[in-house]
Amino acid sequence: MGILEKEDEKKNILDILRNVKKALKTEDIILIKEMSNRTIHSASLYKDPDSVAIAVTIYALSKIIERKKYEQYREWPSFFTRITKDIDTALINLEKNQFKEFRDALHDIRKAANQLSGHLKIYIQEVFRKASINKASRLYEHGVSMEETAALLDITTWELAEYVGMTGISDVDLSITMPIKERINFAKKLFEI
Repeated sequence: MGILEKEDEKKNILDILRNVKKALKTEDIILIKEMSNRTIHSASLYKDPDSVAIAVTIYALSKIIERKKYEQYREWPSFFTRITKDIDTALINLEKNQFKEFRDALHDIRKAANQLSGHLKIYIQEVFRKASINKASRLYEHGVSMEETAALLDITTWELAEYVGMTGISDVDLSITMPIKERINFAKKLFEI
């Protein structure tokens, strides 16, 4: 059973997409990023490609909307209209349990960038690439191995390792909760009579 077929996860994704649709209209970048982060939890638990695709797509959209300079390009209005229609299509298909069509609609958002030209095409393709690397680092941070994460997001382990190294995620030592002296003193107090 895929993640989309689990009723609670399907409801979660529908809620996320509805919020993204609303946030795109108002250009609420913070809400869009929050919705992307909500999908990372499911993606890390289930190692599910659908959740990963949703997280990357939504995060990329937040970055695209955030950069107001894109609005100056002639192709921007038609691109924006297309991605909002693709989100509507994804929502409708998921509501009808048409999972293949849902995935196609998500994929169409990314393909919309390939149909642009010039600098706008390059910029938006780069945003999607960087969004994949960013979300890969979040999956890795949630405990998914670097190899699995890279494979899920179709990036190289090297790209992920380089990004993780720059962010310091790999430097966090989760096994140390308090300094050793404090732990020893705490243990001594436990055994005092």
